[in-house]
Amino acid sequence: MAVDLPHPPVPIVLVPAPPATRKAAARSSTTTTTTTTAVFRRPSIQKKPSLRAKEEPAEEEPELKRRRTSSEAPDEPLETLDRESNDIAAVDAGLAADNDEGWDDLDREDDDDPLMVSEYVVEIFNYLKEVELKTMPNPNYIENQKELAWKMRGILMDWLIQVHTRFRLLPETLFLCVNIIDRFLSARVVSLAKLQLVGVTCMFIAAKVEETVSPTVSNFIYCADSSYTEAEILQAEKYVLKTIDWNLSFPSPLNFLRRISKADEFNPQVRTIGKYLLEISCLEWRLLPAPPSLMAAASMWLAKLILDQPEWTPNLRHYSSYPEHALIPTANIMINYLLKPVSHESFFKKYASKRFMKASLFVREWVLDRWEERAQVDLMEEVPRLKAAALARQPIAAQEY
Repeated sequence: MAVDLPHPPVPIVLVPAPPATRKAAARSSTTTTTTTTAVFRRPSIQKKPSLRAKEEPAEEEPELKRRRTSSEAPDEPLETLDRESNDIAAVDAGLAADNDEGWDDLDREDDDDPLMVSEYVVEIFNYLKEVELKTMPNPNYIENQKELAWKMRGILMDWLIQVHTRFRLLPETLFLCVNIIDRFLSARVVSLAKLQLVGVTCMFIAAKVEETVSPTVSNFIYCADSSYTEAEILQAEKYVLKTIDWNLSFPSPLNFLRRISKADEFNPQVRTIGKYLLEISCLEWRLLPAPPSLMAAASMWLAKLILDQPEWTPNLRHYSSYPEHALIPTANIMINYLLKPVSHESFFKKYASKRFMKASLFVREWVLDRWEERAQVDLMEEVPRLKAAALARQPIAAQEY
C-alpha cells in the first residue's frame, strides 16, 4: 500500500527497492562518502521496528478547519516560536560587515587549479547569496492550506528521504526537491489526497536537474505503489513548474557548507555531523525562514561545538559570512528538534549507518547527556557552559583520536 496520507491515522509504508533498470550515476564530489572509515565511538545501533506499519496517534479535528500552524499543540509557547522565527528572519548578509578581519586568503592556494575558479569564487558566492533570497518559500504557508498541517509535511518529507536513499540520489536533489515543494505549497492550495503526488513530482523534477542519470517516471510510480499514472505525474510536473515560474535556481546549502568546510580544513567528522544537522531543515518547519547559507553556517557551528571544537575562527566567520552570535537562534531550533522523541525514522536510520559515521546516534547521545528529553533549551544562555566544557575536554579528546 502506498503512502496516501489518510487523515487520520497516517501510516508510513516501506518503499520497495526500485527495479534494476539503471545503474546509479557516478559523480565526483568533495563530500564525505562511503570511503570514510572513521566511526564515532558509540554503542552499536539497536534494531528498530520495521517501517511497514507505523501508526500515528489519531487526532480529533473540528468539522470546520480553523487557521492554524500545526495539527497539534506546539511543543513550546507561541511567543517563543515567534521570537525564534523573527530572530532567524533578521539575520542576513549584512551581519558580515562587522569585524571581518584576521582571515587568510585560502583561495590563493587554488590559483593553479582551473577547476576551482579561484578568481571568480567570491563573485559566485555573492551571487548565490542574492539568489537564495529570491527562492525562499513563505514560512507560514500552512495557514492557507485547508487540509494540511505541519505534521503532514514532516511525514511526507521523511518518506521522500526514504525514496531518495533507495535511489541513491545526490543530496542536492533532496534539498532542491524540498524547496520546490515548499514554494509550490506557498502558492497553491493542495488537498491531502494530492500531497504525495506533489512530493513525487517535485522529486522527479529535482532529479532531472541534479542527476547525471535521472530515475524514470515508471521508477517513481513503482515507489508510490502505482497510486498515480504516468500521465498524472507529467501533468503535475508542468503545473508545478508553471507555478514556480520555472525558477530552479535554488542554491543548495551544501554549496555553502563545502565553502565553510574549506575554512575548517575539510574535517570529515565536523562535515558529516554538519550534513546531518543541515538535513533537519527538510523536516523541521520552524527552520523555513532560514536561508541556505545561514543553515549551513549554523550546522557547522553546532557540529564543531558537539565535537568539542567551539572556536569560530576568523576564517570560519569570513567564509561563512556570519558572526557567531547570528548562528545561535538557528542552532537553537536544531537542538530543540534533536531533544524530541525520534518521529522521522527514515531520516534517523539514514544517518545511523556507518556511511554517515552513525552521526544521528552520536548527536542524540550528546544532547541527552546534557538535557532531558523534550526539554526546551535557550541556547544563548547555555553557550558559555557548553564552550567551557568543550575546552576542558579538548585534551582528552586529542588523546582519544
